[in-house]
Amino acid sequence: LRTGVIMKEEVVYCSRCGHPTDTLYDVEGDLVCRDCMERESFVCTRCGERFWEDHNDGDEDTPLCEECYYNGEYLSCFRCGRVLTEDEARYIDEFGPYCDECYEKEQEKEIIHDYSYKPEPVFYGKGLRYMGVELEVDRDEYHSSSPQEDAKEVLELANDQEEQIYIKHDGSLNEGFEIVTHPMTLRYHKENMPWKEVCHLVVEQGYRSHMTDTCGLHVHVNRESLGFGEIEVEATIANILFFLEKFWREMICFSRRTEGQLERWARRYGLEKQGSDILQKAKKGYYGRYVSLNLENKETIEFRIFRGTLKYNTLIATLEMVNEICTVCAQLTEEEMQDLSWIEFVKRVSNNAELVQYLKERSLYVNEPVTGEEEL
Repeated sequence: LRTGVIMKEEVVYCSRCGHPTDTLYDVEGDLVCRDCMERESFVCTRCGERFWEDHNDGDEDTPLCEECYYNGEYLSCFRCGRVLTEDEARYIDEFGPYCDECYEKEQEKEIIHDYSYKPEPVFYGKGLRYMGVELEVDRDEYHSSSPQEDAKEVLELANDQEEQIYIKHDGSLNEGFEIVTHPMTLRYHKENMPWKEVCHLVVEQGYRSHMTDTCGLHVHVNRESLGFGEIEVEATIANILFFLEKFWREMICFSRRTEGQLERWARRYGLEKQGSDILQKAKKGYYGRYVSLNLENKETIEFRIFRGTLKYNTLIATLEMVNEICTVCAQLTEEEMQDLSWIEFVKRVSNNAELVQYLKERSLYVNEPVTGEEEL
């Protein structure tokens, strides 16, 4: 603050309130007493100069003079008026800017949320292992209904009693969206989540998943279900990485993706002598999230290898497959994983009806192929 001269031999008066004072302070050229200065002025966050309160172009938390507000790359939240830097501002389909709090409130109103939308998870079912599904669907642009209208129907179907799914935009899709579940046990996915009805509705709306070039089916698994303590969890993850690499050809067949699609969306890490070596490669972070097993999330691991599908049997079989891989890899040692054969693995899954059916359709079940319905 800029301080006036202390007057000792004569009384001076505040130009704001008129009261006598022995010290004057300069606020925008006005000489005022300390009370008026503290009560009715502010210090600009950016330039440090003092201005009258009614000249504050910022807010209570970030007071700014007019020049600094407009020249300092500041914005105001469209909803609440809070001052933001350009880095803090968030947008919804180019609308905004919004602060974090208002962004979340606006997203709650949206049918199809922004890609970065992530609500507080709700866990469904009772058990240790929970799986969250991200199912991408897409279509061409020549339809009478909009994706917003279609997404609303899907939400009404799946969220009849409570929010089990939400829907997000995905930049890789043309006129589609991503159906995302809250974490659910495998049993809940099979018995309570209306996957069969959702798949049927989305197909009726004109969407496809397998029959596109980009759609994927991603499955998140909570890390705490993979072992007790960090050492056990990491050992299981190492075994999962080894499993995917060792049985890469079988997993390609299971995933229904082409080599080119996997290279773009779910690259492999490369087979090593042991899973711990692959895990060390993965930890270096050179691969990003577009890998067969994404480890960037601290709470979950994400299987990204699978192609999207709107065929109920394939979807459930994929969840059963993920569950079996996690179970086997948590039970076996690193040495036992090296000795495991594909035939020995598929013999373990005989109590999963949808998975066995799918493995037979893909000629992956002890050379016992069968025909199934067309993928969508």
